[in-house]
Amino acid sequence: MLQDLTHSNISKFQVSEFILMGFPGIHTWQHWLSLPLALLYLLALTANILILVTIKQEATLHQPMYYFLGILAVVDMGLGTNIMPKILAILWFNAKAISLPECFAQMYAVHCFVAMESGIFVCMAIDRYVAICRPLHYPSIITESFVVKTTVVMALRNTLTTIPVPVLAAQRHYCSQNQIEHCLCTNLGVTRLSCDDRTINSIYQLFLAWTLMGSDLGLIFLSYVLILHSVLKLNSAEAASKALSTCTSHLILILFFYTIIVVISITHSAAMTVPLIPVLLNVLHNVIPPALNPMVYALKNKELRQGLYKVLKLDIKEKDVLVMK
Repeated sequence: MLQDLTHSNISKFQVSEFILMGFPGIHTWQHWLSLPLALLYLLALTANILILVTIKQEATLHQPMYYFLGILAVVDMGLGTNIMPKILAILWFNAKAISLPECFAQMYAVHCFVAMESGIFVCMAIDRYVAICRPLHYPSIITESFVVKTTVVMALRNTLTTIPVPVLAAQRHYCSQNQIEHCLCTNLGVTRLSCDDRTINSIYQLFLAWTLMGSDLGLIFLSYVLILHSVLKLNSAEAASKALSTCTSHLILILFFYTIIVVISITHSAAMTVPLIPVLLNVLHNVIPPALNPMVYALKNKELRQGLYKVLKLDIKEKDVLVMK
């Protein structure tokens, strides 16, 4: 009887909204973080829009590699736009309240965009593998049709497999606390407030991490092992260096993307002692890559750099620019 009464109370006192508290431990001065975060967001939007305009206007960039880069730019803008307006509203206007449907929608969108970014990195790794290991077959394998098909497959994979995350979270009962010590509606942060068992949520989150991120990282690792094996067989050191240089920017972004994900996963275990670290890393992981990706590619890719000069109407010659090697 006592259990029935408890269950009745749980149903009766279901909360109607969550309160996003922001960065734990620094609530009194967290508004100062709004300036660097807003600048990062504006940089990400500007840089990615420039990338898209450059790829569209420059005929020399109408190649599968740059199409994937354009898709990555769209995903990056979607990821940043999904979270930054709410974070800035919290920091500037103290607008911490968020409805349950809005919270679950944000949770779904974050999972979708992060998984999509991981999927695009896989497509780009396959593109580099075919270009270096199967150069004669590259024009017949990596076509515009290939880009469209792989993008559609990745989009379907990510939109469908992440649906259970918000659905399972919405099935929990939130009957007492509604304050989330975070800037975002993360799966673990939200379900931690539930009054009933959230084991299934944790299991599915782990399942997604292993099946999506794990398989993507495995395919990328395999691609680059094969690329390295192929490059080492080249007789010319100059040819080997040129082949690897086309992969440098991609590798930088992949290492940053997956390293932060691993660090976030590890720091979640220490969230009770230092709760600020996983929250800060989670936010930075969603705003730094969108700003970093276009800049790394622009610095490391000569064709893209020259296209940007034309779009910006800058009369700069390559020999006058100090470029990272």
